[in-house]
Amino acid sequence: MQFRTTVKIEGLKRKIGHSEPILSLGSCFADNIASRLAAAKFQVTASPSGVLFNPESIASAIERYSKAIAPVAEELHEGDEGWYSFDFHSSLSSSEREVALAQMRQAVEQGAEALRKAKVVIITFGTAWVYRLRESGCVVANCHKQHQSLFSREMLSIEQIVERYAELMEGALADKEVILTVSPVRHLSDGLEANSLSKAILRVAADALTKRYDNVHYFPSFELLNDDLRDYRFYGDDMTHPSAVAVDYIWERFEEYAFSAATIDIIKRLRKIADAVAHRPLNADTTAHRNFCLKMIGEIAAMECVTSGIDFSEEKRHFKQFL
Repeated sequence: MQFRTTVKIEGLKRKIGHSEPILSLGSCFADNIASRLAAAKFQVTASPSGVLFNPESIASAIERYSKAIAPVAEELHEGDEGWYSFDFHSSLSSSEREVALAQMRQAVEQGAEALRKAKVVIITFGTAWVYRLRESGCVVANCHKQHQSLFSREMLSIEQIVERYAELMEGALADKEVILTVSPVRHLSDGLEANSLSKAILRVAADALTKRYDNVHYFPSFELLNDDLRDYRFYGDDMTHPSAVAVDYIWERFEEYAFSAATIDIIKRLRKIADAVAHRPLNADTTAHRNFCLKMIGEIAAMECVTSGIDFSEEKRHFKQFL
């Protein structure tokens, strides 16, 4: 008997290799995937401006990176939790204005360099709901716990998202392979009906963009959790975010989607090296452990022969300390 509906995924025609820099932007799910890419030794930059939930704020960040527009002091505001900007996540805020400004400028520099070098850009849409500053009409990336009277709340339309990203696909992202995905994280504060409508808008917009541009592709992270796994045991305790098991499964499907068989084999070998580094022997001062470290150094040397651009300096330093 069949108790699951497995999502069939058509893989990328042009697979991603370790030599191709990646920029990942969007919701917190984008950081989950980026952390897996980093652990697998890919050249990935994740969310320089912090977590961004809605398509308009992600697009604005890309635009800022493409033009290297550094934030200025006038963009910052002071709140109960320090100095902040409506274009940046609160992780870049600070109790000191100059520190906050320096962190945001560094984020833009990092984002500009990552965008310039990137061969692949992964964009994760979290919600179609946006908050606009009543004073300026601009969509904010983060409300920074400011009073709701400062904002108006609305849902972006499919047309707004598609046309906004059409500008980017024909500009800053024209020479990149772009992977769009819709975050499976549920925004329960919006209510289930509003959350479903929001996700539907994001999904249709992503589909329209993949049909319009050959360099735009879709990865079904939303469908993998909601239609393939489809069970509350695959959510965390908050019933909102995917559990660790669910993220593992989605990552495995992403590997099949994005990487060649040879790259997947490299990732498996890298994982064994990482596990060996994480292992803590009961007694490191033994012949057996020294032989184990020599074996791992040999494995790293073998990996260096079949890969390029992967830095193993920390791993080699770790094993050599026991010799």
